[in-house]
Amino acid sequence: MATPGQLAVLVVAALSAGVVDAIGGGGGLLTVPLLLAVGLPPHLALGTNKGQSVFGSTAALVRFSRAGLVSLPRARLTIPLGFAGSLLGASLVLRVDTAVLRPVVLVLLLAATAFLVAVRPRQAEAGRAVDGRARAALLALGVGAYDGFFGPGTGTFLVVGFAALLALPLRQASAEAKAVNAASNLAALLLFALRGTVVWQLALPMAAAQLVGGWVGAHLTIHRGDGVVRLVVLAVVLALVVKLGGDSLGLW
Repeated sequence: MATPGQLAVLVVAALSAGVVDAIGGGGGLLTVPLLLAVGLPPHLALGTNKGQSVFGSTAALVRFSRAGLVSLPRARLTIPLGFAGSLLGASLVLRVDTAVLRPVVLVLLLAATAFLVAVRPRQAEAGRAVDGRARAALLALGVGAYDGFFGPGTGTFLVVGFAALLALPLRQASAEAKAVNAASNLAALLLFALRGTVVWQLALPMAAAQLVGGWVGAHLTIHRGDGVVRLVVLAVVLALVVKLGGDSLGLW
């Protein structure tokens, strides 16, 4: 079990992760390595991470909803499909070597970077958003399955997907992404909890910090607009590329 000092570090990391994840995804890049560093084996680190991260994504979703940035007709589709997709992905995780996904994910992350660099916030806001319920449904199911199966970059892929497929400003894309991400996190948490792989003594204090971080991150997104989303997503993409590239080459 973590010492009081280690727990304090985990709580601070959860707060920061909640802020980052609410804006552009990638909060797990902060929390999972620290959970591993305090001595948790990988399956417990991943389960505990879901046990706390679902609170941040839910808090962000509530804040975005109160600001009117989440389309309820789309959310009625994307939330259950994100949940179902995550369950589907988790059921497949033991049947396929996740290492084969790393090169594919790296290519997709680089494509996401190109999209964010090419599309200016004003252009996105000036473009006409489309209803795109079918596109949103496929995105929620597909990325939800990816989250249950592999996970890194889920929030980032959702933000870029909503912006690219539905012509949404990045601020609204970030809000819509939280609906799917909250659902996929919840599905994964239920599976981890049933398997007894959530260390609640760590997850609950971190969850309290995630609640605050998720709310603050959503608030920043609402008031700072596309610029802050673009910066955070690009930073997360860079961090993911470095991490997955390093994993593929066996650097750590």
